[in-house]
Amino acid sequence: MRIGVLGIVLAVGGCSKEPASAPPPPVQEAPAGMQSGPGRTARLAELPAVPGASVVDVFAQTLKRPTALGETTAVHVKLPPPANRGLTNSLVRVVGDPARPTVLFHSDTLERLGAVRSSPGPDFFTLFARLPDSELERREENERRLASGEFGMPGRETVLFNGRHPAARYEGLPMDADAFAHGALVPQTTCPWVPVSTQAWWERTLMIRDPAVVLDPARTWDPCTGAGTKGGMWTFAHLMREMAQGSGALPEAFVLSWLSLWLNDFQANGDTVPARRKMYDEVIAPWATASGATSTLQQNPTTGRWEVALSRPLDLDLAPFRLLAIVNRIDLAGSPEYGGRSSTPGELRFVFGLTRPSPWGGGTEATCNLKPFTVIFEYGVPGQGCKALTRWARQWVGLGLSSTFDEAYRSRLQQMTEGVVRRGRAPGKGNGNALNQIRTNEVALAFPWELREFHLADEDPGTGRNLPSNGLLRVHTLALTPDDATHDFRTDPDVDFFVRTHVKNGVEQPVAVPTHCTARFTVPREMDGRPFLGANSLVVPPTHWEAVTAVSTSATEVCARKEFSSNTCNGCHFKDTGTNDFTGVDNLAFTHVSPTSGIPARQSKFLTGGGEGFMYVVPDAQFGAQVTSWPFADLLRRHQRLQELAHCSPCGWFIDLDAGYLNRMEAIAGNVPLDLPPGSPATSLRVGPIRDVGVVKQLLELRPDFRMKPRELPLDFIEPPAARVH
Repeated sequence: MRIGVLGIVLAVGGCSKEPASAPPPPVQEAPAGMQSGPGRTARLAELPAVPGASVVDVFAQTLKRPTALGETTAVHVKLPPPANRGLTNSLVRVVGDPARPTVLFHSDTLERLGAVRSSPGPDFFTLFARLPDSELERREENERRLASGEFGMPGRETVLFNGRHPAARYEGLPMDADAFAHGALVPQTTCPWVPVSTQAWWERTLMIRDPAVVLDPARTWDPCTGAGTKGGMWTFAHLMREMAQGSGALPEAFVLSWLSLWLNDFQANGDTVPARRKMYDEVIAPWATASGATSTLQQNPTTGRWEVALSRPLDLDLAPFRLLAIVNRIDLAGSPEYGGRSSTPGELRFVFGLTRPSPWGGGTEATCNLKPFTVIFEYGVPGQGCKALTRWARQWVGLGLSSTFDEAYRSRLQQMTEGVVRRGRAPGKGNGNALNQIRTNEVALAFPWELREFHLADEDPGTGRNLPSNGLLRVHTLALTPDDATHDFRTDPDVDFFVRTHVKNGVEQPVAVPTHCTARFTVPREMDGRPFLGANSLVVPPTHWEAVTAVSTSATEVCARKEFSSNTCNGCHFKDTGTNDFTGVDNLAFTHVSPTSGIPARQSKFLTGGGEGFMYVVPDAQFGAQVTSWPFADLLRRHQRLQELAHCSPCGWFIDLDAGYLNRMEAIAGNVPLDLPPGSPATSLRVGPIRDVGVVKQLLELRPDFRMKPRELPLDFIEPPAARVH
């Protein structure tokens, strides 16, 4: 949700061309023992309290009569000003994928035409849906159950996040089904009661690190100590065996092929990534020895490429990767693009850390040679539609109600994970596997830290879209991250231009950093005909990304710089999130889940906020705390989203329109008000506003001619994403 009516302003002082700023409220800091690292911890209770009605972005309202498509409900959505400023005052807005467009009509105009009973205001746009009575009844019943404490200690207060930043506190509003039945505008907010966010909830439902799970003797295998079950359901071996099916290679060869990608230079999108042949010394050779194999690293005299020769295959059960965490990223549910008509249940992730393999075990935590190297398997949870999404959310909430990580808990968790990682769960993806990507983050092979990304898909060099295909894991450009070999993180003119044009154009107005700063944009593979996205990401340097000519007196430019940089691998894993924390015996820098801190793995304060009831406040990476700082409490944000999806997100049926509707719109109006995120590929449509009420009436009447299959989506699916990929 965004801060709407209230429009809170906290910082960026001295803005000559921006809305006036007020000083931030007093912040009560955490005890001295919690003050460490580049940021500071502060209490969430010190955030300003705002009325629940001031944050409403979505209203539902019954229609006087069903539309020609059988829709019964007007869903009014508060849209930000268009990224394309030429669409200002357009009476129609088109968002999302042009192949399956989401078309919205200005609510005030629809009221004038008699198509809706009333409008919530001039900033709202309307789309139509069929909202079953059962959905309203479900929400009302869930409100009652939440208030009774059935799902844990209830609290009235919800923290309002602006993107990933805590901004204020408010109380959700109850669903008034009777008012809805009589045609009133019914606000759609979080429930008035929500389970209080606690460390216990985080540990059981969002980021599971407890030894009872990550060292489960029946489901995990510790390659150093020898404890557990080889090939158990949560082992590196099991995940790779499922992934390799359908690839044409045996699992052992599949994994060796993947590891061998570090042995030679490679190029993707014009970015040449130097080899890190210590992969052989640190991973392959010790693993081969533990497997009872002899190994050599040799250069092929014909091709010049470095290759591994083994006397026998690697024993996959002895893989030197130990489970650190199972992560629920339901907060990534839905489409990554604003207005995309999708409702997928987010991601399920497994985080592994590199350690020493041993066929006989016997190691201890102190002797396991833990390495600064994480491997993260990131799966797209199978399922489409609102029911699949809410069902997945309710399964996690059910786990959260367990008092311990006992066998019953672990058995239910296994059923959930197996429903994702087994081959065949995603028939349309590479090898029939639900993998979205594997990411690695390490400094064990060379300095500086490096992040890489791998897919079971090929990148289309023209569109940048992924083309799923069977076979081996392939290198992939890093999401949203420029090539740091050719673009300097402090002075690069391409980054500066992109931030101060494309990203700045996508910043939601008005801006009031840090409490109102979000942006819509995509990062293209190329810019001005030159490669832009990188094939790897180094950290220190770069530590973040700067826009060299951005000025600190412009809140919009401060926001644009932060939005761009914090969504890169470099910024997310270092300065923009305050992960450059070198304090204590464990160096957590560059990782949000530490591979070297032991079990349970230590988490970054970006995730925890510093503890229950706190947020971690990080100075702006380019301009410093004297301009603004950015608060984080990401596990709280994820907890609230999980509870909202499980209990308080009504599902409606929305009818897709064929892409031909946009061609017909262009023929009638001369323009299509297509508001694509800045940085998107160009469209063949003539983009421009529609300001004629008569044209709006024609377009409403045309909708039945382009009807497609309806999809069941949460009523707030049109909301811009609060998080991207990291």
